Amino acid sequence: MMMQKPRTNSDWSANTPILPAQGPRRLALYRSLRDLIESGQMRPGDKLPTTRDISSRFRVSRGAAVAAYEMLVADGFAEARVGAGTYVADAVPLRQAALPAKPILVEEARAPLPGALGCSTADETTLRIFRMLMNRHLTQPSARHFHYNDPAGSLALRVEIAAYLKAARGVVCEPDQVIMTAGTQQGLDLAVRTLLKPGDPVWIEDPCYVAARDVFEASGLAITPVPVDGEGIDVSAGMAAASAAKAVYVTPSHQYPLGVTLSMARRLSLIDWARRAGAYIIEDDYDSEFRFAGPPLSALQGIDGSGRVIYVGTFSKTLLPGFRIGYLVVPCALRERILTIRRLTDRFPSTLAEDALTEFLRDGHFSAHIKRARKRVKAARDALVEALRCDRLTVTVPEQGLHLVAELDGAEDDCALAHQARAVGFGVKALSPLYAGPTERRGLVVGFSGFQPEVLAEAARRFVSGL
Repeated sequence: MMMQKPRTNSDWSANTPILPAQGPRRLALYRSLRDLIESGQMRPGDKLPTTRDISSRFRVSRGAAVAAYEMLVADGFAEARVGAGTYVADAVPLRQAALPAKPILVEEARAPLPGALGCSTADETTLRIFRMLMNRHLTQPSARHFHYNDPAGSLALRVEIAAYLKAARGVVCEPDQVIMTAGTQQGLDLAVRTLLKPGDPVWIEDPCYVAARDVFEASGLAITPVPVDGEGIDVSAGMAAASAAKAVYVTPSHQYPLGVTLSMARRLSLIDWARRAGAYIIEDDYDSEFRFAGPPLSALQGIDGSGRVIYVGTFSKTLLPGFRIGYLVVPCALRERILTIRRLTDRFPSTLAEDALTEFLRDGHFSAHIKRARKRVKAARDALVEALRCDRLTVTVPEQGLHLVAELDGAEDDCALAHQARAVGFGVKALSPLYAGPTERRGLVVGFSGFQPEVLAEAARRFVSGL
């Protein structure tokens, strides 16, 4: 019986080691040969060339070649057979071939469709002023940009916000009660972490702002949806369902999504319940600046007087969502606890953005901006309402806020219609999924901020023409 001749690759044409230009030759040769073995290019039983051949072909000293082979043998990748040469070991763990790397696709930010919610309108005057303020603080940076900031935010900014809220919203607070946040969502998270623990009962409006409901659900709270009618949240229904709730989340100035305003009788009833139950009211005042028919009712915080309200505000709706600047106004008894959590989760706000915003508020630019924005938004609202006129939609013209609800007959499928609207470039949201459970109410929630009136109206007409 003839013995099988050992396999060898005499010319190394397919399995040529690749050696770096610099570094120890023995290590470079060892690593390259090991890579060929592990990847399966050199198979178990293959005979390696002699060290003399390796030395000649790859211009390394014979001592380096011998040392590399000895390392392969010592590590179990090769076997030295006396009088026969060096072979790839019979049992070598093969390295799994790496999957081809998926290309990283960088998607350009898509512009929201007309009618989408959460948009703000670019104001050339405001952008020019902010650009000037930001440049000033970049070219002449103050010392506070170069060390850690106060977790509550800049005192100068908190002074301006406290003064603004007192004049515009009737909020009663000192600057120390203002805590800067990265928008409403962080404010809600801080409030929940401070006030509540998993299993605690809370009320939410029904229907409700979904991102807020998500915070409560993710925190493991026992949620009680409380119905909303023409006067806002039904406090008596909430007390009947869960009188011992620890907190309630409300949007009293402009309920999201229905757009109603919480009546004064309901406001007083809600505050009275919170005092008796030892509960807290989380007041989300997200777009109260946009009132088109008279002054808005004062914030709940301003008529509380017993430290039961946490007021949540934001500049996302009035300026730019991209700034990510919001704030809380907290009862004095909760301040240190909230600041501790703020410090642990997000050390401090951006000093650069804060200083620019401080000057924007202090020098009267914000008030002027709001007047311009309110005029633009009202024009967009009116154009949208006119374009939506048809038999299948019932639109109530909102006196406040940045969105409206187009009501549908209860037999309509608002989710299907919302999909149909988006297909023709009209970015609406269905109303029924915003309820905690099944509902007979159907409608479309449509935003009118951030779009030119003619663009918004054209998108609305395209949708209506297909109904």
